[in-house]
Amino acid sequence: MKLFKKKPEEYLNDGVVVFFETIAGLSMFSLRFFKGVFVPPYEFGEIKKHMNDLGIKTMPIVSVMGVIIGLVLSMQTLPVLRRFGAESFLPAMVSLSVIRELGPVLTALIFAGRVSSGIGAELGSMRVTEQIDAMEVSAINPFKYLVVTRILACTLILPILTLYVNFLALTGAYFATALSQGMNLQLYVQSVVKALEFTDLIPGIAKTFFFGYIVGLVGSYKGFTTKNGTVGVGQASTSAVVLSSLLILLSDMVLVKITVWLWS
Repeated sequence: MKLFKKKPEEYLNDGVVVFFETIAGLSMFSLRFFKGVFVPPYEFGEIKKHMNDLGIKTMPIVSVMGVIIGLVLSMQTLPVLRRFGAESFLPAMVSLSVIRELGPVLTALIFAGRVSSGIGAELGSMRVTEQIDAMEVSAINPFKYLVVTRILACTLILPILTLYVNFLALTGAYFATALSQGMNLQLYVQSVVKALEFTDLIPGIAKTFFFGYIVGLVGSYKGFTTKNGTVGVGQASTSAVVLSSLLILLSDMVLVKITVWLWS
């Protein structure tokens, strides 16, 4: 009995075809978004609603993550710095790591895991139950009402969540530092402020706009183009998380290179 219905090279070819079809589809979907975002009517009420549903309700999980990032990073770094007699540099190192890279990327990945899958499942369910087709028949632009508002909400809310996570991570790092070194709050804050510059904050927050856009775009694309009934809804939800997380990591690599080039 054969374990595989196709030859390995056929699976590889199918995967390559699907990859390029997805990239082409996302590009056309993105172009359609930019064409529609500046055209009235502007659904400010829907954008506000989605910012609450997709962003504010993500705060509990990112709150836990933010505190743990600071605690773990401090506890892991302190023994290394102690070898070189550089314990005093702990607040500076933790703050730079969190603000420039860990805070934005980890928040975006958690956001993608919760939000992108939710958007994919919600829009996918509307597609397979023909609710989107009914909106088109009723002379309502479903892309404008369902997709544009969700992408804008994700793009706007993720930077706010990132600032919130950064604050919690630095707070968690303070508790770890205070317990291990007995450092008081005033000295800790002075060390963090001295280590950080305004140019450290800008790149980390600026790229979260791109991350939020990616999460909203991928989730909306996968849900809006769902096929194969309820099975397709599950596939859309899963693939939205995987693809958005991958694109976040790839775009982060590119954006880090750009920011280093701009601020060096």
